[in-house]
Amino acid sequence: MLDVRCSTFDVQTPMTNDLTAAEIRDLLKLEAHATCGFVRVTFISKQRIARGGLPAPFVDGRPAGSALYFMVTPDAPVRLHRIRNDQLYHRYLGDPIEVLMLHQNGTSERAVVGPDLRAGQCVQLLIPGNTFHTARVIGYRRWFLGASTEWPGVEKVDVEIGDVEALAAKYPDVANDLRAFQKGSGD
Repeated sequence: MLDVRCSTFDVQTPMTNDLTAAEIRDLLKLEAHATCGFVRVTFISKQRIARGGLPAPFVDGRPAGSALYFMVTPDAPVRLHRIRNDQLYHRYLGDPIEVLMLHQNGTSERAVVGPDLRAGQCVQLLIPGNTFHTARVIGYRRWFLGASTEWPGVEKVDVEIGDVEALAAKYPDVANDLRAFQKGSGD
């Protein structure tokens, strides 16, 4: 009998190497999405924060939280956008993603969401509300499967697509990267 408490085997590698992006999209029922590659909303809280229970811009009330799966591929990167809500990315399977965040104070930040903790990658990443961000798959450049949880829960009015050229002018140090991320490439 295998004692898994002290075993050092990698259970992810065989599974992820055998799965294709198309298989994962089918298995998880992910659909093409305007901002995040392929998505399926998995949770919207039935608990609502009442009108007036939150500060602007949420004064009309919101679900307490929401969650979704998302998949990024070289042909389907995370498009430049922001949501009003704080969100937390979670890594599940596949290659890492490189995330570029444009903070409201005019600074930018890069993070890699992936499995290599020794290399500084993170398995969770907080994206503060109102932060424009984009992401692309790196590594073998096949696919990334993750999730996003948001609080309060996201509604359509909370999402804004970014104008790449306007933001490139505001953040000139990362202008070329903003354009490259939209193509899903490192070029």
